[in-house]
Amino acid sequence: MKKVAVIFADGCEEVEGLSVIDVLRRLGIQADMVGLTSTTVNGAHNIKLTCDKTVADSLLDYDIVALPGGTTGAENLRDNKKLADLMIKRHNAGKWDAAMCAAPIALARYGVIAGADYTCYPGFEKQTEKDAPNGHFKEDITVTDDEHKVITSRGPATAWAFAYAIAEALGIDTKNLKAGMLYNYLADNIQDSL
Repeated sequence: MKKVAVIFADGCEEVEGLSVIDVLRRLGIQADMVGLTSTTVNGAHNIKLTCDKTVADSLLDYDIVALPGGTTGAENLRDNKKLADLMIKRHNAGKWDAAMCAAPIALARYGVIAGADYTCYPGFEKQTEKDAPNGHFKEDITVTDDEHKVITSRGPATAWAFAYAIAEALGIDTKNLKAGMLYNYLADNIQDSL
C-alpha cells in the first residue's frame, strides 16, 4: 500500500494539509498526519489539529512526504534540523517530496528543489531563489517535476489540485474521485463565476 506523510507545524495553513489527508484517504492511500514536534498542532487560523505521530526516522519509509504552507508553518518546517536531515536523506535516496504555498522555502533550504521546476505562493519565489538559485519557478497551479521527484502548488485554493497531483505521482487513478467531489465541475465552471 502506498503511504504519504503530511507534516503539520504550528502556524500551518490548515486547509492545505487537511485537503491532502482527506483526498488521499478517500483514494485508499495511507495518509498520516505527522506533527513536526508534537501530536498537537495549532494552525494559522487557531484550528487545533491532532496528529497521528511526530517526525521520526519513519519518514524515510513514506512514498511521499508533503508539506502544507502558511508562512509561520513553513518557517517552522524550514528551520527544523531533524526534519531537514530526514528530507535531505529522502531526496538523496530519490524519494518523492511535495510542498505548497510557502512551504517550498523549506524544500529550497534542504536543497530538494535545486535544478527542479516548482511553484509556490506568489512572492515566495524570492525566498526560494536565494536557497535554490538554479530552480525554475513556474506560475502553474501545480508543478510535478518527475526528474527531481518534487510536487509543488500555489496556495489554499489549489489544495485539491495538489492532493490529486500527489495521488497521480503514486500511480493512483483520480478520475472517479474528481467527479465525485465535483472537482471537474469546479474546474470547468470557475471562469464563469469570475
